[in-house]
Amino acid sequence: MNTIPSTLRMPPGFRWGVATAAHQNEGDNHNNQWSAWEQQPGRIHQGQHSGKATDWWNLDVAAADFDRAAELGLNSIRLSVEWSRIEPEPGVFDASTLRQYAEMLRLLRQRGLEPMVTLHHFTDPLWLTEIGGWENPLVEDYFSRFTARVVEALGDQVTLWCTINEPLVYAVVGYLDGRFPPGVKNIRRAMNVLRRMLLAHGRAYRAIHRLQNHAHAGLAHHMRVHLPANPANAADRRAAAMMNQIANRSTLAAITEGKLTPLLGLGQTATHLIDTSDFIGLNYYTTILTTFDPTQPGNLFARTFFDPAAEFSDYDSAGDPYGIVDPAGLYLALKTLASYSKPIYITENGMPGDADDMRGRFIATHLAEAWRAQQEGADVRGYYHWTLVDNFEWVEAWNLKFGLFSLDRETGARTPKPSAAIYAQIAQANGVPARLLETLAPGYLARLEAGN
Repeated sequence: MNTIPSTLRMPPGFRWGVATAAHQNEGDNHNNQWSAWEQQPGRIHQGQHSGKATDWWNLDVAAADFDRAAELGLNSIRLSVEWSRIEPEPGVFDASTLRQYAEMLRLLRQRGLEPMVTLHHFTDPLWLTEIGGWENPLVEDYFSRFTARVVEALGDQVTLWCTINEPLVYAVVGYLDGRFPPGVKNIRRAMNVLRRMLLAHGRAYRAIHRLQNHAHAGLAHHMRVHLPANPANAADRRAAAMMNQIANRSTLAAITEGKLTPLLGLGQTATHLIDTSDFIGLNYYTTILTTFDPTQPGNLFARTFFDPAAEFSDYDSAGDPYGIVDPAGLYLALKTLASYSKPIYITENGMPGDADDMRGRFIATHLAEAWRAQQEGADVRGYYHWTLVDNFEWVEAWNLKFGLFSLDRETGARTPKPSAAIYAQIAQANGVPARLLETLAPGYLARLEAGN
């Protein structure tokens, strides 16, 4: 690589943002399957509830947070709409809720913040859950109808749509691991749900473009990059490649070529899924090591674990690390996505860290790797840090803190963390100042120059 410039600058028009989700921020969502899950003993860390969350359904509170984002120098926010608020009963759409979202979007735009709107971020209306949720063959019709209604109501303020957030995570953690609702542990059902979500994405994509020709639509795809535990071992390399194919490339094959792998539908091609991605949204948090293990037939003879020599982020309530800090993994993920010749938005990237002693460095080094990938041809158009304010983190509740601002749950007060100022410096420079990177991560510039 050539000499590193004084600023690792991103292209003009780059979107600097934060990512959020409705259930984790709005508060008082009582009509979806997650609100029901929170009421069940043992499901959520310490029996906590989302409650008011960060209180964004109060538009005064939301507007104040939008001000904070704008003051950092950000120009975009990724947020989701809550299906159960908009369609509280099947086929019944709440006009007042849609007006509330329209006002929220107006408040964003008023502050120079371009919205990226996610239509499904882990939550389903209770009425859908009661008829089988994403296992119901009619769910594609329901989601397409919901999508069309939202685009009709909000399309004058939104041109960037994310259909579904992390369909693989939704299917695996809810229907295989059983940690998310509905708490199922069945691989056949998990793959059926994933298949239906991908097919529903295709239908939603078509609905968006039918109503809004100029829209850009895609989905947010979680990529946990699998690396061979021993790169010199052919069996480990094959195990890692297999896991990358299943976990990372199968979804991409579906939304670009319409191919549903044997796990998802007997190797068939779904015509309406072909080229249903104007961009690829990448949610990247960590890498993981993969080794061949003949004692693990249920996991296709692959065993995964975090590199014990790596730097770990905070631990979850079970005492397990959330992940390791591996900025180069983002580069590898972006290089993989670049082969699909689509624009890329980093729709989520962040780390849990209550002390906030690592987050500034995490942001700077990950963005340095995004710059490196962009220099090598990856069409990276935006970065959305997860998240703005510490929020309700699903089964971990309030235990894991990802925010640039801390939240006093009693008073609602926000306090900026040191990482907020670092991200602001980067966003306002439209790239990572080399001097800042060297201060936060001594020696990292030399690594970039060496290309590793």
